[in-house]
Amino acid sequence: MSMTDVPAWLAGVADKARRTPVPLGMRPPREGGRPAAVLLLFGDGPNGPDILLIQRSSRGRNHAGQPAFPGGGLDPEDDGPIGAALREAAEETGVDPAGVEVVGTLPELYLAHSDNRVTPVVGWWHTPCAVHAASPDEVASVERVPIAELVDPANRLKLRHVSGFHGPAFRVRGLLVWGFTAGVLDSVLATCGFEVPWDRSRIEDLPPDVVNLAAR
Repeated sequence: MSMTDVPAWLAGVADKARRTPVPLGMRPPREGGRPAAVLLLFGDGPNGPDILLIQRSSRGRNHAGQPAFPGGGLDPEDDGPIGAALREAAEETGVDPAGVEVVGTLPELYLAHSDNRVTPVVGWWHTPCAVHAASPDEVASVERVPIAELVDPANRLKLRHVSGFHGPAFRVRGLLVWGFTAGVLDSVLATCGFEVPWDRSRIEDLPPDVVNLAAR
């Protein structure tokens, strides 16, 4: 497998993303923060291009119950963010790193709630394998979500947090994708040229059960 085999729409996403300014509220501080990484794993699924998402366990310490990309904090033995993203994906979903071609990394983003400095790693799943919730204490379920469903205007909305902030969200496959994950997806889908017009005036309040989990 080589970069020449990566779909054209994905090949340049890292370079394009690096030219896009990081939102002010997600710029990493000069010091502090725990280095972390997530894997944006795109593949060619039965319903066209898709991306791998997990539903975090409600028992988790951070971002409990939320849909997310596979990922977590860097361990000393990791070879930087790429190594961490692939290791975490394997531990959480059973993804075989040998079946993934790393396309590149996106700019580091800061999550104040968990004090994580997160590097999104973009990968192409050239040799897919069966996936499952391989770490039940951390992951409740695993889903390959078709891009066509993510960009369907019927599945798109904005969610208003109790703080008053509102951001992009997706309702797909029984998942309510919001927060950091939805923000990254929103940006990457636009960068890849998949986004279609949707009703940005559709704003709903974050459901109470989701608020309660997020506050833990």
